[in-house]
Amino acid sequence: MEAHIYYLFVMALPVACIAWTVTKEEIFKEAREFCVDRSKNCNKLIKRKFFYVFTCEYCFSHYVTAILLFITKFKLIYPDWRGYVISFFAIVWIANVYMSLYNIIRIDLKKEKIKVAKEESELKND
Repeated sequence: MEAHIYYLFVMALPVACIAWTVTKEEIFKEAREFCVDRSKNCNKLIKRKFFYVFTCEYCFSHYVTAILLFITKFKLIYPDWRGYVISFFAIVWIANVYMSLYNIIRIDLKKEKIKVAKEESELKND
């Protein structure tokens, strides 16, 4: 059982990484902008929702988790389908905690950069 908890936290790492990279990082910017446009301007609801998935890290983490569980066959607590369901929601939740923490760290780093730049600017002006 302890090993399962360890694997839960480890398996949430690639889910968080993939979901964050696709939905937030510069490398996928053009594809994401296309998806944002299509999620707002498609004429059918199903198309709008399909494209929205690629713009929301929470939503996208569900799909990444489903693929990961299909590949790894990881089950939590129960050895049958219930184990898949529990592991699915547990991995999604942990991955989203990781992404939230990462976002907080990034915001703090940006604030520090702005403070330093402002202080340097003030020193140059004095």
